[in-house]
Amino acid sequence: MKPLIRITESRGSVTFIAVMMMVMLTMIGVAAVKLANDEINIAGNQMNETLAFYAAESGLEKAAAELQTAYEISGGAPTTFPAGNEKLSDATSVYVAGTDGAAENRKLTQGSLGGLNALVQTYTIKSIGTSLIDAGQVTLTQSFEVALVPLFQFAVFYENDLEIAPGPDMILNGRVHTNSNLWLQTESNLYIDSYVTAAGDILHGRKGAGGVSTGDVFIKDNSGTYQNMKNDDNSFLSSASANWYDSASARWGGKVQDAAFGQEALNLPLTNEDDPHKLIERASGNEDSYENKAEMKIIDGSVQVKIGAVWTTVNAFLPAGAVTSTTFYDGREGNNVNATEIDVAKLSSSAYFPSNGVIYFSDSRSGFNASRLVNGAAISHPLSFYSENPIYVQGDFNSINKQPASIAGDAVTFLSNSWDDAFSTLDKDQRKATKTTVNAAIMTGNTNSTDANYNGGLENLPRFLEEWTDVTFKYSGSFVNLWNSQLATGTWSGSYYSPPNRDWSYDTDLDDPSKLPPMSPTIQIFQRTGWNQENVGYTQAAAN
Repeated sequence: MKPLIRITESRGSVTFIAVMMMVMLTMIGVAAVKLANDEINIAGNQMNETLAFYAAESGLEKAAAELQTAYEISGGAPTTFPAGNEKLSDATSVYVAGTDGAAENRKLTQGSLGGLNALVQTYTIKSIGTSLIDAGQVTLTQSFEVALVPLFQFAVFYENDLEIAPGPDMILNGRVHTNSNLWLQTESNLYIDSYVTAAGDILHGRKGAGGVSTGDVFIKDNSGTYQNMKNDDNSFLSSASANWYDSASARWGGKVQDAAFGQEALNLPLTNEDDPHKLIERASGNEDSYENKAEMKIIDGSVQVKIGAVWTTVNAFLPAGAVTSTTFYDGREGNNVNATEIDVAKLSSSAYFPSNGVIYFSDSRSGFNASRLVNGAAISHPLSFYSENPIYVQGDFNSINKQPASIAGDAVTFLSNSWDDAFSTLDKDQRKATKTTVNAAIMTGNTNSTDANYNGGLENLPRFLEEWTDVTFKYSGSFVNLWNSQLATGTWSGSYYSPPNRDWSYDTDLDDPSKLPPMSPTIQIFQRTGWNQENVGYTQAAAN
């Protein structure tokens, strides 16, 4: 009987163990299901939070785009700040932007524009993204800056292709930028001591007709040491080179940047954004015209000043000889020039000289018409002279008690102190130049280089009509070329002039905002300078 008892007891133990195992497996299964549900809930929450996050990011981008568009259209701050909401898939965003106080002049610290002075307006954008699935919310803020950088803080600024190909040594002691391609070469030595940037490519050689010179092109690196564009094997490092990005970074430490570095075009705030020539065209139907900014204008020979809101003709009240007419010959254009001659000293002494220093000129009468500034060694007042026509500057300009000054026209030609209209039709050997000094930023046009014709490059952007061999043209200012000339379209060549000794330099006074010419044009820079995630949570409705 004892064995039977043992068998019965064993069967009871097996049953107990089986029941316990089933209980344990059930508990494990329940825990696994709960864990799976928790993980699903967590994943769902993360997905919903991600939806809210991206919705908030979308709001930031929308507000920033609205701010940038407002500046690009109007050229100034928006009158109404961005605010609104957006519906996305399973999420919404609500955004608002506002200023962080008044705009302030300060020095930029980032990128290739670091060191430039700018008028900076800072905005804070706030955006709340909400998931429509579980009402989860994310709040983001971003700082957005709009910097207005005076164009004349560049030693050289081009809208189109920039070509620099001097014969003798040339030194450029300021920033060089083009919104297109940059071509560099020299027969001897070219030195550039600041940032060199191009929205296109940086290349060695010449775009237009003519051979390639193999002189040394030196650009300062980030430690202030000149580094040659020429390699040890006598090839040249350029955008066309293999490993250009890495090699240029190593050689110049960020001081040379093109499209491969992310360099973008630097644009003026224009209504006609693709046509900067509108700056010098008449104001009718043209919001960009400097006629709108002027307080004196000379239109088809009529001198007018703005008294209150009324334009009044004042020819009869100006000093005798202040504004007259003359004719001379331009060998590059192959044309007689009908010039309205402006005696700067006499005009400056007039009670009608514009209080804001801006004079506008346009002459649409028949013939090849232009303005000519004479007797301008002492201009006495800050001056910005804008002309739809070509401009000729005769003799020293702004060389005595220098004032902030700029000259902007379809083309700008400099005539020396010894220029005589009577010799303008004679061979260039009969037009001997004498040393001449000019202190002014210039904004002017040029022609395009072609396979058949070189446009003269930067070294001939300021035009000449005399025999300048071994004679110095001393210039201090800023060279800006935003357009192709529409009136002065004659081809550059060496037949009608001989080049001067170029004693040229960037005028560092232009780094001081208080010493800029009146109404100096600016480029707009848009920067996102800060980002912060303020909050992750749920709406009040969801909490209840």
